[in-house]
Amino acid sequence: MPPANAAPTPNAGVLVEDDFTQFDPQRWRVETEQPQGSGVRVEQGRLLMDTRAGMTVWLRQRLAGAYRIEFLRQVLVAGQANDRLSDMNLFWGAHDPGQAELLARDGVLESYDSLATYYVGMGGNGNTTTRFRHYDASGQRHLLGESSAPGDLLQAGRVYRNRIEVVPGATRYWVDEQLLFEQALEGLPAPGYFGFRSVWSRQAISRFSVRAL
Repeated sequence: MPPANAAPTPNAGVLVEDDFTQFDPQRWRVETEQPQGSGVRVEQGRLLMDTRAGMTVWLRQRLAGAYRIEFLRQVLVAGQANDRLSDMNLFWGAHDPGQAELLARDGVLESYDSLATYYVGMGGNGNTTTRFRHYDASGQRHLLGESSAPGDLLQAGRVYRNRIEVVPGATRYWVDEQLLFEQALEGLPAPGYFGFRSVWSRQAISRFSVRAL
């Protein structure tokens, strides 16, 4: 047994880490609205979502208890076919009530209305709004927070540090150490899944990790 004052192990509490040296279909599941015009690949230690329609990339591991998700994410705008400054979106705590795993969907946003989940759409609607919602599995998307302040919208090429926390009594979403949204909870939410979401854009994701808290 290590002494009480020993330094913590660097990977203590790590549930998932991915440095994207390759795409692992055992770890990630892609749902896309138009497969012929969309792609997911890894390049230079980044996961690239290159899509002209709706796309969600799900972490296959169901997350339970208290945890923190962290990653870097960038919306690329350099004149390529799908480049558009919009929709740096994500789901967390997502589950189909009564199901152990997520049901497969077609990547169309409305197909997720039957989920229970938290959802942030940063720079949605052509980079005019940033919104935080809770889907209640009945088709209702409850608006929990919204901003159209320039500082809460997207900047082309900027690398954003994203952090999500789920702890007893609250869930929180930070961008670049700024607490953007917070929602009080009664205890911990039901176990659920995390997913990157976008539509008509090209985005790069790196340094993904999930740690138990």
